[in-house]
Amino acid sequence: MTEFDPSLLPPELAGIDRDNCPIMRSLGVLGDPWSLLILREFFLDGPRKFKDLEVGLKVSPNTLSTRLKKLEEHGVLKKRFYSSHPPRADYVLTEKGQAVGPILLELLKWGEAFG
Repeated sequence: MTEFDPSLLPPELAGIDRDNCPIMRSLGVLGDPWSLLILREFFLDGPRKFKDLEVGLKVSPNTLSTRLKKLEEHGVLKKRFYSSHPPRADYVLTEKGQAVGPILLELLKWGEAFG
């Protein structure tokens, strides 16, 4: 194992406020594996229905529902109704959700190199 080299620290981290840390706030929204895997599906296949996500991810309905609600509350996803009788909806990425794309790409690269 190599020693810590402070010169490798990104300059943006140098003055970080640990009590109001943007990384901590981001993890509050995206910091569980299911949320990132759910978002991955939108980048792979576009708008998704609840059942498609449930089957594709092999996730329990309760877990999926909880994560979708959280992502919707934080403005990462939005529900889009495409039928009123009966009411039917799918989920789409918002602008905030689309901004997660580069993060997923970096996780992909890290996973290929080290995972």
